[in-house]
Amino acid sequence: MNLVKICLGMGNKCRLADPGELELHLQDVVVVENEDGLRLGKVVGILPDFDPQLAPGRVKTVLRRATPEDLAQEEKNLLLEQRAAKFCQKRIEAHQLPIYLVEVDCLFDASKIIFYFTAPGRVDFRELVKDLVQEFRTRIELRQIGVRHRAKMVGGLGICGRGLCCASFIRDFEPVSVRMAKEQQLSLNPNKISGICGRLMCCLTYEYAAYQEIRRHLPRIGKRLKTPEGEGKIVRYNLIRETVTLELEDKRELEVSLAQLPTAYQEEAN
Repeated sequence: MNLVKICLGMGNKCRLADPGELELHLQDVVVVENEDGLRLGKVVGILPDFDPQLAPGRVKTVLRRATPEDLAQEEKNLLLEQRAAKFCQKRIEAHQLPIYLVEVDCLFDASKIIFYFTAPGRVDFRELVKDLVQEFRTRIELRQIGVRHRAKMVGGLGICGRGLCCASFIRDFEPVSVRMAKEQQLSLNPNKISGICGRLMCCLTYEYAAYQEIRRHLPRIGKRLKTPEGEGKIVRYNLIRETVTLELEDKRELEVSLAQLPTAYQEEAN
């Protein structure tokens, strides 16, 4: 089955779609049937002979190539989003609501406008919704999101100097814990392991499983082993350099390659 990868614009959301009988090429602009209605998107990838079972429930349908009327409608939607953002911000200030407006999204057929915002807690925005409905005469949805989703929408650069992972390719957020940083022997300084959203960096999950797998086959910290230089106790690992450090009886430290450790482990002292 031939599928295409479609970028839907805001937040660079990508979807797999079935082009049907259409012969599409990279950068073609198409109309796609998405979960929340029709969307305008751009073809960013061609996937010939793709097995749809690898992405169950995620394959959308390409309805048509974008017509001049579709492009004109999208331009009108962008202008409407800009106007709606300015109006909403003014009404937020007028009602003195503790809301940070992140993004405004207008559906392709303009049947609904979604306002994404962050707030420190629950907010009574009923009066704000009334103002928005009266001004735009369409369905209005105010959707509260977390700071991680805010970073995903806004984008930016991480401390590594590259674009944020969440804004580039991460589809769903995974739980991140301080234990992952400890397991990888990283500094527990919050400024060094937190992203611009203020939460623990998503990249802490990337190598966590590999570290766990390596540690599973290693003797625990504190284990006593025999070496050619005397008996020693394991005090720490350096998994990047693939070494283990032993503290000898005379308080000297001996660094041993992990490749040599199984031999030493067989000579474990009683």
